[in-house]
Amino acid sequence: MENKIKKAIFPIAGLGSRFLPATKTLAKEMLIVLDRPILEWAVIEASRSGIEEMIFVTSSKKNSIIEHFNRSLELENLLKKKKKSSQIISVQSQSALGQFTYVIQDEPKGLGHAVWCAKRFIEKNENFVVILPDDIILSKNPVIGQMIEIHKKTGGGSVLALEKVPKREVFKYGVIDFHKKSNNFYQIKNLVEKPEPSKAPSNLTVVGRYILNYKVFDLLDKHKKGHGNEIQLTDSLISLIKEPGLFGLEFDGNRYDCGNKLGFIEANVKFGLNDKNISKDLKKLLKKI
Repeated sequence: MENKIKKAIFPIAGLGSRFLPATKTLAKEMLIVLDRPILEWAVIEASRSGIEEMIFVTSSKKNSIIEHFNRSLELENLLKKKKKSSQIISVQSQSALGQFTYVIQDEPKGLGHAVWCAKRFIEKNENFVVILPDDIILSKNPVIGQMIEIHKKTGGGSVLALEKVPKREVFKYGVIDFHKKSNNFYQIKNLVEKPEPSKAPSNLTVVGRYILNYKVFDLLDKHKKGHGNEIQLTDSLISLIKEPGLFGLEFDGNRYDCGNKLGFIEANVKFGLNDKNISKDLKKLLKKI
């Protein structure tokens, strides 16, 4: 019987330079989609999937993230006096999503390095989740939960979330090569980081959701630099192919890349259309544009 996956690592130390000047003082992950920060949507997905400990790999300048997930008794008392019960539930919900652990990444050295920074919180042979909050996903069933089901079916294999993109766009992503397919999941035989379209083994790209085994740290410990002169997570994922096995899932849901302005705006529109309180009025507004 496989042990329950309980921990998720969130690499969030980046500068968010694409959203300057807004991110000069505000963490990119705290930009709002509908009525919650980008990061909170990712944490909600993890919590709904059974994850109990949220490990944030962050920078020393992002104190607003810590404040957001802590309880604010002062605010709660003020809302009680004003008899705003629904708002009280809303502001209490963040701290109830799980246990929060914070790790400081002093210098951004690549995604692989960010994950490595949280190594001491992962037990030997433990499976864990990595979530990149920039990839915000609207789905009926949480994507991490979908991936955990594949993890179980494969006897504890590591699992990557996959999305097909036009072949001309593969240079932006990690791309898989596979030798077996079963419905919507694949047995992976290789990974290539940001290949030229003509050399890409497929148009199946890795989205910011991973279920990984502790073994991935064997290579990350070496701090070997790869594409872009950074410590890439993709290079270490290859070490999981033989044992415990590496699989990819074309998940059920829609991903929006909040790492760029257009994706961020699209996410707000789609989440708004999915909100029963404003969807009708939003549709009317969009028709006027």
